[in-house]
Amino acid sequence: MSTFHDDGISNPTDNPSFDDILELSRKRREFLKGSLAAATATLIGVPLLSARSQAQAQSLSPTYSVTPGVGFAPVPVSDADTLVVPQGYRAEVLIAWGDPLSDVSRYFRYDASNSAEDQELQWGMHNDGMHYFPFNEPTRFNIGQRATPSSRRGLLVSNHEYTDDGLLHPDGMNNWTAAKVRKSQAAHGVSVAEVIFDGSSWRVQRPSSYARRITAYTPMAVSGPAAGHPLMRTAADQAGRRILGTFNNCAHGYTPWGTYLTCEENFNGYFVNAGTLTAEQRRYGISATGAGYRWHEHDERFNAALHPNEPNRFGWVVEIDPFDPTSTPIKRTALGRIKHEGAWVTVASDRRVVVYMGDDERFEYIYKYVSNRPFIPGDRGHNATLLDDGILYVARFNDNQSGEWLPLVWGSNGLTAENGFADQGEVLIKTRLAADRVGATKMDRPEWIAVNPRSNDVYCTLTNNDRRGNSGQPATNPANPRAQNVFGHIIRWTEDEQNASARSFEWDLFVQCGDPTLTDTSRRGTIQGDKFGSPDGLWFDDRGIIWVQTDVSTSIVARPASERGDYRNIGNNQMLAYDAVSGQFKRFLTGPRGCEITGVITTPDLRTMFVNIQHPGEPASERNDPATPTAISSWPFGQRPRSSTVVIRKNDGGIIGT
Repeated sequence: MSTFHDDGISNPTDNPSFDDILELSRKRREFLKGSLAAATATLIGVPLLSARSQAQAQSLSPTYSVTPGVGFAPVPVSDADTLVVPQGYRAEVLIAWGDPLSDVSRYFRYDASNSAEDQELQWGMHNDGMHYFPFNEPTRFNIGQRATPSSRRGLLVSNHEYTDDGLLHPDGMNNWTAAKVRKSQAAHGVSVAEVIFDGSSWRVQRPSSYARRITAYTPMAVSGPAAGHPLMRTAADQAGRRILGTFNNCAHGYTPWGTYLTCEENFNGYFVNAGTLTAEQRRYGISATGAGYRWHEHDERFNAALHPNEPNRFGWVVEIDPFDPTSTPIKRTALGRIKHEGAWVTVASDRRVVVYMGDDERFEYIYKYVSNRPFIPGDRGHNATLLDDGILYVARFNDNQSGEWLPLVWGSNGLTAENGFADQGEVLIKTRLAADRVGATKMDRPEWIAVNPRSNDVYCTLTNNDRRGNSGQPATNPANPRAQNVFGHIIRWTEDEQNASARSFEWDLFVQCGDPTLTDTSRRGTIQGDKFGSPDGLWFDDRGIIWVQTDVSTSIVARPASERGDYRNIGNNQMLAYDAVSGQFKRFLTGPRGCEITGVITTPDLRTMFVNIQHPGEPASERNDPATPTAISSWPFGQRPRSSTVVIRKNDGGIIGT
């Protein structure tokens, strides 16, 4: 995720902090070295998942042997305004902000004069989390054998987190109008593009019946315990079951039944309340001024003083069927309302569906959802309701390196009417307050979560927390020198009996990020191999190789190296692979100036990798001056910078990472 508008702290509780117990935790387990190479919807009004997505989901993924190490030569740090990949690889832009999804007449205009109507049919701005959904490819020689997932044709689905209105409009935010608000809203949300490999290169298929934009005003259904709740009702939606739009879509997830999960993160910044803030609004970061989007000036629903329930309708996980462009996205309220960094799905050993989630803000929590009923392959109606019927938990990390999942269930653990929770719907609408009440552990900006497909260990990036140890904030353990944790770390845990639905776990620290060349020992970290900081994106490929992406804020990377403080030796944001054989991190990619590296996925055959390059050229202020759009970057085409999805392949057509 970008650091855009995440500077606030909304958690006033005295729940224990992660750094308070970190030193004790390190003594019971060793750092990872080699273990990566180990072993019909029933809700009224909610549409069914498409038959195609179900069929696609039931296809068997290829099985790969464990790769004996990562084979590419790492690239050096870079401050250049370009994308760098290892020798023997090539990277090309597949689709960029403003490119048409299907209608080729909606071409991008470099003077930013495209209308909102154009943007509704174009790839959105600031692409973040992303997934490749392959079409099924029939076998050619073994008649009757199950079709296989295609590595030559699929749907690429991407989030669009936020907008830089200095780039989006010819004169930026001057002369602010309803049309500009509409265009900004149209650049948010989710894009679906059909992509095809012709044997030598990838391209976007135009026209395509699957191409789709989901924006900040696309109608959404609501399911789960909070659907229809009084706190979800507005004057425009008195039933509380129809919400317009999704925005600040950061990381993502995908289900075993073939659907996409998009996650609403810093939704609070779009609302303003110049009146009296409620305790709930303060806890979620609603303010009198918002984050400067100014949507409320021409779209009244973003004035929380006039429409106090409207913010309650955001901060959810939204499920989308990518293979059915007519389907209605569904906000799944059983997964809780937080600043969702993502929603990563796994199937537990007892076949129940588990969803891991981070709340991306300083001193917030890690959650998981466990369905009450098991996943049944091929049962479309049954699986379509699994994200509505289950229990949401929040994590407590104990000082003996054990951990427990605390249920957020109405009527237990103080979640009662006397304490401000009238029912389960209210527990979920006020998820942060419920987690405060049960005593969860404060963490340093929980972001992406990933499950090792070979060991079932779970990893979470904790990007950073420069407020740790500051006056009035939780202190660090003196034995663990991570005060003002500017570099972040990655935590790992193993669920009891390696069952994802378990109530307890053991945890340790995978790595503390930093620069080993710094004189300040608290900033050096424990990295073996290539140095990095502010880990954000995190993903395992089918071999068990972990890929890490960084998001050093543009308040740092947009400046000359000499002005970057502790980050002066690390360069632009990057992506690394962890070599389990050597125990080393190896730098695979560096991005252009001012960008974040985010979103990564491969085709099933591991020969193509898709990566999102978000907000190249973003200044420290996080909004460009419209008079000088190329002041920091002109990537990728030498003109106005454009967030883009790149496709990476080996020159010899081989498997990525070897």
